[in-house]
Amino acid sequence: MNKIGLIIKREYLTRVKKRSFIIMTFLGPLLMAALYIIPILLALRGDNEKRTIAVVDQSHWFEQQLIQSERQMFIPLGDISIDSTKRLVQEGKYDIALFIPATELNLPSSAVVYSMKQVPMNVEDHIREIMKNEIQVQKLLASGVDPDILEQIKTEVNLSVIRMDEGGGEKETFTEIQLLLGMVLALLIYLFIMLFGGQVMQGVMEEKSNRIVEIIVSSVKPFQLMMGKIIGVSLVALTQFLMWILLTGAIYLGFSAAVGISNPQAISAGTVMTQQISNSNIMDNEGVQNIVNIVRSIDFGAILTGFLIFFVLGYLLYATLFAAIGAIVENNTDSQQFTLPVTVPLIIGILTAVYIVNNPDGSLALWMSMIPFTSPIVMMVRIPFGVPIWQVAVSALILLGTFIGMTWVAAKIYRTGILMYGKKLSYKEIFKWLKY
Repeated sequence: MNKIGLIIKREYLTRVKKRSFIIMTFLGPLLMAALYIIPILLALRGDNEKRTIAVVDQSHWFEQQLIQSERQMFIPLGDISIDSTKRLVQEGKYDIALFIPATELNLPSSAVVYSMKQVPMNVEDHIREIMKNEIQVQKLLASGVDPDILEQIKTEVNLSVIRMDEGGGEKETFTEIQLLLGMVLALLIYLFIMLFGGQVMQGVMEEKSNRIVEIIVSSVKPFQLMMGKIIGVSLVALTQFLMWILLTGAIYLGFSAAVGISNPQAISAGTVMTQQISNSNIMDNEGVQNIVNIVRSIDFGAILTGFLIFFVLGYLLYATLFAAIGAIVENNTDSQQFTLPVTVPLIIGILTAVYIVNNPDGSLALWMSMIPFTSPIVMMVRIPFGVPIWQVAVSALILLGTFIGMTWVAAKIYRTGILMYGKKLSYKEIFKWLKY
């Protein structure tokens, strides 16, 4: 164990002192925080450019309905020709020209916008919404229906989902939040397995190509070298992951305090992109209560426990396989044929997760969360929705048992492969190594 500890220490210190590790440790949180900060900054800055829009409405249905705003000024030009209007736009007297053609029988349902520059989407949506509403009102009046009555009967339906347990307990659930949380955690596991599992493979390949491994195995057993490298890199992954959480949280809180956001969790990127930040800060009692209910519905203890279990075991399983691949091949080109079969189960787990979120208690979800090569991904998608403890325990035990079994297989491949040079390997040759 002392030798494994020395290898772990060497792998850990060597990697955390690398410039690339330090850069990514600080760059990662900045990139993640940018997803939160940039939409808010854009909303704060807003679109302050004022535009004059010349309106040529040959139907004369929409001239009064085009409402002026702080950034958009609609100027009806009467019966002027559209060619003259376009010429005014080209001369810079108007920013945009809106042409609504006349129709003989029905209300016009189409229009044309002319501009020398790209027309902003909010201007397009504004015009489209006004025309749509007016056409609907006129059609209702033509049918003898009062538009006010139709507006009064519109009703918002609030649907609460309550999950019951066998003990008679009840708990409100929020499917969208659970779906988002499960997919984010599953993607984190996938990315970390691919990133740091690949580092294990690269490290073995470098030592093998430099012949350093010949000196190392004269002092330690190949199995000790493999386990030390896997655990050392896994500790690097955990260190970077924890640093990302702490630094990202610090950036979030610092920025929120700087712009005066008291509830950063309550503001999503989609909300900020469509509303002014000042409106997002003012939350009524119902909005605050909804946030409290969402937070209470999340079982943070079960989610964090499940994440740590399946993150660690899933990483150890795949890192073992990547270490064996690194011992087999001598360059990145040769590694592709062996890496693909290893990564396919992870990709399948991500793809099936999209369907599993619609039925997290179904048979597909159950069996995919028991297969050890897909369980780290699928189980993390299911846990936020609530999974029986026995299923989590069985899945974790199967994953642990598979890791132990694959460690034995990888060790036999590793001890032979790290000393093989200049030989084109095949799966048949690898199976022979298992019999040695």
